[in-house]
Amino acid sequence: MLNFAVIGQSLRMALQNIRANRMRSFLTMLGIIIGVGAVIGLVTIVEAVSGELMGEFSDLGAGTISIQTYQSIMKYGLTDKDLEVIRNVEGVEGLSPTVSLTTSSVVGKEVYEETNVEGKNTLFFERNSNIILSGRAFNEQDMSGDAYVCIVDQSYVKNALLGKQVLGGQILLHGYRYTIIGIYKKSDNMMSMMSDDSTLAGTILVPYKNALNMTGNGVVNSLEVYVEDNADMNRVEERLRATMKNLYNENDDFFAVYNFSSLMDMVDSATSMMSGLLGGIASISLLVGGIGIMNMMLVSVSERTKEIGLRKALGATPARIQIQFMIESIVLSLVGGFIGICLGEGIALIAAKLMETKFVFSVSAIMLGFGFSAAVGIVFGWMPAKRASELNPIDALRAE
Repeated sequence: MLNFAVIGQSLRMALQNIRANRMRSFLTMLGIIIGVGAVIGLVTIVEAVSGELMGEFSDLGAGTISIQTYQSIMKYGLTDKDLEVIRNVEGVEGLSPTVSLTTSSVVGKEVYEETNVEGKNTLFFERNSNIILSGRAFNEQDMSGDAYVCIVDQSYVKNALLGKQVLGGQILLHGYRYTIIGIYKKSDNMMSMMSDDSTLAGTILVPYKNALNMTGNGVVNSLEVYVEDNADMNRVEERLRATMKNLYNENDDFFAVYNFSSLMDMVDSATSMMSGLLGGIASISLLVGGIGIMNMMLVSVSERTKEIGLRKALGATPARIQIQFMIESIVLSLVGGFIGICLGEGIALIAAKLMETKFVFSVSAIMLGFGFSAAVGIVFGWMPAKRASELNPIDALRAE
């Protein structure tokens, strides 16, 4: 029965044999190095990009479902009564309607024809507390419809207010003078990401009821639904879809419901599939490397036939001969795997810097690399080791 002393001696002999044939050993390991390096590099890069992408998606719509409506012959949008019905859906914490229009704005004597105006309520700022750069957000007193205050974005400051007083300044909108109470940056929510105001002078936020008065139709075409923390997003989405179908007489052609949780699941599934696919393609080089190890070990058995015969004549068992060659194969594979892991992590680090993403040290990828290396050494070293253990000692001693 083999013991640790025998295994240790076999390991030392394996290392001696590898050092004695450095160039051949390196060329044999090259396939393993490239294979493991490719697998580790690709898997780590995909995990890093996937993690950052999922994080950004989570920030875009965490706990939020967005609803967009389109005008139909019978219904132009959502009324206050409709909003109350949606607010009472189980699992809904609150609503933030958005009333949007493009109109002209006047600063001093300058007229800006293409200005985006959006109506917001206080809940929007409660859920996006980090968007106010200076000044303040709307409060409940501003929501009466009689308070003429506004918040401008950075684009409007640059295009219309550069060199002028911003906070406390005046903007003329629809015949009313609005006082600027704050400057904000674009929100990372879903509806903001979907809108494109690159051709406009900028965006001005006004209280929700003020914007309704500007449009003249008193309806809402888009809103964000904030879901309770313990509620199931998918179930709430189903209830909202059913509610919207009921409001639109079972016709779902005039509204859309966006749930980023479902999109995140799709992205996660796609990136996992991509990671597996890339890892599988890179693993082909591991197969080539394994064949190289098997070829070297077969050559080694042929070259050391006399040595094997002499060791058998001195009492070495077939199992000990087999373990000797198996250990050589595994050591070759593991050394190549270690170099490949270092190479793969280096590739991932460089790729992270080039793509400006966060480098992720993936323990699972490293374990995968070592597992692949050990498996290759065992699988492709078994046949040469078995062949060595089955050599007849007399025939082996006679071999030239």
